[in-house]
Amino acid sequence: MRRSKNRRGGRSFAPVLLAGLMASASAWAEAAPGATACTGCHGRAALGSAIPSLDGHAADDIVAQMQAFRSGEREATVMGRIASGYTEEETRAIAEWLAKPEAARRAQP
Repeated sequence: MRRSKNRRGGRSFAPVLLAGLMASASAWAEAAPGATACTGCHGRAALGSAIPSLDGHAADDIVAQMQAFRSGEREATVMGRIASGYTEEETRAIAEWLAKPEAARRAQP
């Protein structure tokens, strides 16, 4: 891909970055509505933090935890409010998407 020149006459990497962002966006296009937002806190970056990573968790476990947050059985500062915003069907779709390995989530067409 040919790089355009920026205002200072140097090379611009914008076309390369834009192509990468477009590929990333299309790879996540098949995610259940709301699912990609979960990875902001519960993705790989969560490893070693107080927020648990959901990588490697079974969909049934994710659904059970969301139900516990929704009912108040499991206390939380934010997750109770987040969980109550999803129906059972939406929660299941999100959980099934999150249960896939990260590489598989990104590889979707």
